[in-house]
Amino acid sequence: MSTTLFNLQRDHIAHLAHAYADIMARQGFDSLAIYSGHANVHFADDHTPTFQTYGHFMHWVGLADVQHSWLIIQPDERPQLYLYAPADFWHLPTHLPEEPWVTAFDVHLCSDKITPQLTGRAAIIGDIGSLTLNTQQALTVDKQPAALINALDELRMFKTPYEIACLREANRLAMAGHQAAQAAFIGASSELDIQLAYLAASRQRESAVPYQNIIGLNDHAGVLHYQHYDLNSSKQRFSLLVDAGRRYRGYCADITRTYAGPDAPTEFGELVTAMHGLKGELVKAVAPEVSFLKLHEQMHHHLGEILVAHDLFKGTVEQAVAEGVTRAFCPHGLGHSLGLQVHDVAGLRHPDGTPSPAPESHPALRLTRTLRPGMVVTIEPGLYFIDMLLAPLRNTSLPINWKLIDQLSPCGGIRIEDNAVVTESGFGNLTP
Repeated sequence: MSTTLFNLQRDHIAHLAHAYADIMARQGFDSLAIYSGHANVHFADDHTPTFQTYGHFMHWVGLADVQHSWLIIQPDERPQLYLYAPADFWHLPTHLPEEPWVTAFDVHLCSDKITPQLTGRAAIIGDIGSLTLNTQQALTVDKQPAALINALDELRMFKTPYEIACLREANRLAMAGHQAAQAAFIGASSELDIQLAYLAASRQRESAVPYQNIIGLNDHAGVLHYQHYDLNSSKQRFSLLVDAGRRYRGYCADITRTYAGPDAPTEFGELVTAMHGLKGELVKAVAPEVSFLKLHEQMHHHLGEILVAHDLFKGTVEQAVAEGVTRAFCPHGLGHSLGLQVHDVAGLRHPDGTPSPAPESHPALRLTRTLRPGMVVTIEPGLYFIDMLLAPLRNTSLPINWKLIDQLSPCGGIRIEDNAVVTESGFGNLTP
């Protein structure tokens, strides 16, 4: 661990201690227990799905796979970590990393699952419903107080320099995977082989990725959350879309790249270049006091310009937006908050915790906030040829170039995505 990162993490822990003390005082709590959570077995089986530690637990302890553990926060006292570490010859024993947070905590290695003892007015947050009934009944405290959780979610909206450093490193590692994926595509690999190349280059196992990687060749690039990996190489290579990330100390990268293949129409490669330019313009527009909703609407305006410039729409830009043409080509939101979760908390709430839902005209938007320094967001404009979304437009008189769309449909679609931090002076692109 570098000296710089060591000091940043130490400052991060001090920041959390101060912020939690202030939040708990305002909420009237003397102590707080945060449960890490645990994986539950599949129905009628003894195996569990991949597990992810509760975000507010990870905020203090940057380990993404801690189970059956408790973190106790009491203002003006050292955090108490009860880390489940059973004597078990089936699994590797729990080892603490050499990181500053370890020395800032009182760490208790527990061979058994415990029920925390709390004093004063206490609260518990986390996946309490997964605990045994006896444990739940023994915890006679405030469970999941909404106002407290909203305040802690709001705290996570604004990243410390340590968190920014972790997000930047996650991006660096993810980009190594993306470069390997592109090389595998050039080598005519299958979707599965491209996935394996990505995992190897980004140095992670599949169970550790922050979300299931999307590796879509040809028309699969037009399935927004494509969930399979074909084993065989495609005879024709029109396109590749890779939406894949990486964790670093719990913090997530979320990056997407689209590539035109040797069999793609020339126009598709030109659209990929145009979408890279659009992504760059939108990243540059990230700044304090900018409404993310307005930025999303700006994306649609520029997308209309691309449709007109590349002869996909023969009307005006304003018509393409007003008639819903751009929404048919890009049904998702511009992006979302990013941090310990890929779709991080508080994106659809006001700072005071009240709801701030997506507007009816843009229901898939995951972030409706006004940007402030310290926020980290994804910027991911898309342009897709999805028949079920475009089909209703075929029955209209709108000046859409269906001949060109049909030629481009085998390419599936385009999405380009970077991660950006809002700074006092504007933006900082976290993606290399």
